Amino acid sequence: MSKVLVTGANSFLGSNLIPELLDRGYKVRGMLRKPAFLPAGHKDLEEFHGHITSEKDVIRAAEGCDILIHVAAATDPSTGYGEYESVNVGGTQNTIKAARSHNIRKVIYVSTANAFGHGTKERPGNENMPAKPPFTRSGYARSKIKAQNLVLEAFEKSHTRVTVVNPTFMIGPLDNKISSNRIILRALNKRIVLIPPGGKNFIHVRDAAIGTCNAIESGKDGECYILANENLTYEEFYRKMAAVTGEKTLLVSIPRQVLLMGGAAGGLMGLAGWNTSINPVNMKIISTCNFYQATKAVRDLKLPQTPVEEAIKEAISWFAGNKK
Repeated sequence: MSKVLVTGANSFLGSNLIPELLDRGYKVRGMLRKPAFLPAGHKDLEEFHGHITSEKDVIRAAEGCDILIHVAAATDPSTGYGEYESVNVGGTQNTIKAARSHNIRKVIYVSTANAFGHGTKERPGNENMPAKPPFTRSGYARSKIKAQNLVLEAFEKSHTRVTVVNPTFMIGPLDNKISSNRIILRALNKRIVLIPPGGKNFIHVRDAAIGTCNAIESGKDGECYILANENLTYEEFYRKMAAVTGEKTLLVSIPRQVLLMGGAAGGLMGLAGWNTSINPVNMKIISTCNFYQATKAVRDLKLPQTPVEEAIKEAISWFAGNKK
């Protein structure tokens, strides 16, 4: 059976991806920076400790592997662009070198849906739409788009097969570092929740893991697949959450103009050397309805479409059993 290297083994997607690979009979080596808590489903995982920004580490990690799934990324919204460039672009260049050094037969690059243009509920974004503001001004999105282009260009004329998957906003269990599930924890057991005017496409993280695994054999070479499910405004999302929990939460809308004024103030703080996620770009992002469709991934990758309510329920249950 093939051996798979997964970078970012203890990331949110990585933690859900590894049990799926192991259940399918793959041998799995997980690359992570240092020994860390890993879920029980990872007992057969071979750990490799190293840093994605080290070319030597990544080449060593890929030795003996047939497949490479590059998940590792810097995602902190308060981070400066230099960190995104180093980890997301530099780390991807290292995986390209590692794949070439060991004649890896298939590379799956995990990008972001924001590498493509978002749309409305009536006309959601797809893989043919170019990225557009405010995401083209986001350091994270810019770095992922650059890395995605590097991967596609590097393997265009090589013998290595490459497929890109572009998840939307993932929620669900096994979020060891508390990443995108913060959107749930922000409202859990709260009587009042402030909500921005925008929205997102949400997908159960396990569905994204399944789609990523299916891309190994079913993903077409040189193609990108948006892994998406339900398009919801933040108000709609929190109403679904309230229906799941049974909590009576008062949802208070924040006017777009207030968010933009806060972003401007945060931008001044950034100029003074204080990194903060409250900046002009991020405030525009959460004021935007950033909607996508998964038609291509459902067709080619048999991407599941688990209801968002189930993802919310599983996330809350997991956090209840794994107090942070």
